[in-house]
Amino acid sequence: MKTLQDAFEHTLQDIYWAENALSKALPKVAKSANNAELKVAIEDHLTETKGHIKTLEAVFKSIGKKAEGEKCDAMDGLLKEADGLIEEASGHALDVALIGAAQAVEHYEIARYGTLREWAKVLGHEEAHTLLTSILDEEKAANSKLTALAVMAVNEGGKASKK
Repeated sequence: MKTLQDAFEHTLQDIYWAENALSKALPKVAKSANNAELKVAIEDHLTETKGHIKTLEAVFKSIGKKAEGEKCDAMDGLLKEADGLIEEASGHALDVALIGAAQAVEHYEIARYGTLREWAKVLGHEEAHTLLTSILDEEKAANSKLTALAVMAVNEGGKASKK
């Protein structure tokens, strides 16, 4: 990479791979959740993630590039971590751990989309800027939903088992 445009395209490929990998991982995560509200939140995010993939394809098109992914080591690691939690944790601990893992994914996505959006603006990619802003707003909302779910429903469920 030598230019901002190169960095933009590379990071776009990275997040495209990440969203596709996430869409494959979320069904297992949803199935593993014990809390019904958490299960629904994960399933809802799967639907959003599929929409993000389509929106990213429109971003690629808007800059005259073919939608292609490049392995995202960060998302790969976050998904491996979630798999490990599914294997190691159970009951209430699994639900709180899944929320933590999901928020790590959301925070990564928020960072990436925020960066991409600003680069699109600087590069004059107005349509890409608008599309990336819409994804960023959805990722922030998903993170807020996870926080509310943790605070209002899931975290408190483990109080009785504290020793």
